[in-house]
Amino acid sequence: MATRREHTSHESSERILSAAAELFAEKGYRQTTFAAVAERSGISRGSIPWHFGSKEGLLLAVLERSVQLISAGLAEEPADAEGAQAGLDRIVEGAHALWALPTTKLFATLLVEALEPDSPIHGRYAEIHHTLRDHCRRRLERLELPPGISAEALSAAIIGAGIGIHQQWLLAPDRVDAERALAALRAMVAAVVTPAGT
Repeated sequence: MATRREHTSHESSERILSAAAELFAEKGYRQTTFAAVAERSGISRGSIPWHFGSKEGLLLAVLERSVQLISAGLAEEPADAEGAQAGLDRIVEGAHALWALPTTKLFATLLVEALEPDSPIHGRYAEIHHTLRDHCRRRLERLELPPGISAEALSAAIIGAGIGIHQQWLLAPDRVDAERALAALRAMVAAVVTPAGT
């Protein structure tokens, strides 16, 4: 059973992580300071390195938390082919809710940083995409795919399209209708995959 001190420490960590995620999304990693995180979270500046060691440690913790949020938002593995079809539909249909999480803007802001040589977040950022592709691939493997199209390749295309739609929507929400774009993506996926044995 957690002690009162452990509970307080966990609560402080969560407040710091939430504030840091917001600030990294708004300003980027380089422009965010411990002082700004402390002010936003209401936790003393000196407590931040105590919890996370360094600014890089804080960023990695923010991304780890984001992976957990995304994983929790994905449906469990379907039991059969029809369940896989429904699960695949949910991936596309639920993409707007998933990528409308506060983490969406964070991912978009940090993309350039993740692509830089020796970036401390490159591996974690790649893991987020891998998590999404892997969930999608496992559902596709239970479906009948057209000859020459692998579940791995199609999962990369679906997740790439979903991410691209939401990045466009973040840039120009008045010009990009994310719901209609996702409906078009869902229709395209449905046109090429069918439950196995049908």
